[in-house]
Amino acid sequence: MKMYLVSVLAAVFALSPLSGVAGEKKVAEVKELAGSWRGWVTAEMGDERATMNVQTDGSYKASTTRGSTSEGKFYLQDGKLRYRSSRTTGTASLSEDKGKTTLTLKPEDATYGKAEYERVK
Repeated sequence: MKMYLVSVLAAVFALSPLSGVAGEKKVAEVKELAGSWRGWVTAEMGDERATMNVQTDGSYKASTTRGSTSEGKFYLQDGKLRYRSSRTTGTASLSEDKGKTTLTLKPEDATYGKAEYERVK
């Protein structure tokens, strides 16, 4: 009986969605990214704090605490979120975990590191 109960509980737990688990969020329109973001970018000198402001058309301006700036635009290509900036081009992804929304930028050029921003509420 105990083994049956354990098996049933394990099956229910395995089949039910877990709240609070980070998951990629599908972006249907770039205007979903509009707003203020802050986070970290990996630069030549190491990780730097950064801020980014995204407009409803997907255009953005980002800057680091050391004074580096970048302008660019998010866009959808074949259903995937991408970006092109004054420094790099690459893919982007949006994820949610425990009420926190994270935007990750991964450049195609391995010389540049990724950037990870959290939406400012």
